Amino acid sequence: MNLGRFEEERKAMVELLRRRGIKDENVLRAMEKVPRHLFVPEAFIHYAYDDSALPIGCSQTISQPYTVAYMTEALEVKPGDKILEVGTGSGYQAAILAEMGAQVFTIERYEELLKTALETLSKLGYKVIGTVGDGSIGWSEFAPYDGIIVTAAAPKLPKSLVKQLKVGGRLVIPIGDLDVQELYIVKKIDENKLSIKKKFGFKFVPLIGKEGWSENTSRNNGK
Repeated sequence: MNLGRFEEERKAMVELLRRRGIKDENVLRAMEKVPRHLFVPEAFIHYAYDDSALPIGCSQTISQPYTVAYMTEALEVKPGDKILEVGTGSGYQAAILAEMGAQVFTIERYEELLKTALETLSKLGYKVIGTVGDGSIGWSEFAPYDGIIVTAAAPKLPKSLVKQLKVGGRLVIPIGDLDVQELYIVKKIDENKLSIKKKFGFKFVPLIGKEGWSENTSRNNGK
């Protein structure tokens, strides 16, 4: 498969996202530029620009392009924003945020995934800071954040993440059971008040950690 084909498939993917209702041109431009095929295992490279999630190892997935676009649009990213990503995965979501001019901090529970993702991001020229840890409690060292995006499903809204969000900042996180979730779009009005909008019909791998699902719950569900 040659580069020209990848470029055509990427443009077709973006047009599909536009037809599905993604309106933020900054998001669409970033997704047209970032080479998603470099973030998927070679065995799935022919499906890199399909609108579907793909396995990346460690029982994790790279989210479908529509989900990435929708969550990024909901985050309302501006150049210079400090963004915390919970769940590095393949690194693709971090690349989109970095391409949009955000300062990205990412936390991943699997060292193997983080290492591969940071290597790919570095090769593409994206400066992303990452660490291995429990994403459900965030990364307080660099808080507060203009935005927090969580790419795994939580059973409830993690208080630690809300605390690490700036006043006026936004948190995008899937919340629900292990089968289907609502996407919460949370805006921090002040230290004691949140505005929450919800969109139903998403499915993510579980967020494992102190303020997420337990390892046993996840394992028993076959995730």
